[in-house]
Amino acid sequence: MSGAGLKTCPICGKPREDKFRPFCSKRCADVDLARWLGGTYSLPATEPPDDFGAEAEFYVPEPDNDR
Repeated sequence: MSGAGLKTCPICGKPREDKFRPFCSKRCADVDLARWLGGTYSLPATEPPDDFGAEAEFYVPEPDNDR
C-alpha cells in the first residue's frame, strides 16, 4: 500500500500537520466533525425487522456439579 496520498488533509488537500493528524488544522478537523454531526457522513445500515428476536430461544447451560 502506498502512502503517497496519506500526507494531505482529507478536507482541503494541504499538507497535514502531526498536531491535527490527519488534518492540516483545527479548522479542517472541526469541518470534518460538523459533517459527521450534521449527517453528511453516514454508515449504511440495515434495520432489523420489528419482531427481530421475539421468538429467540436462549440457551442457559446447567451448572456443572462434577467439580
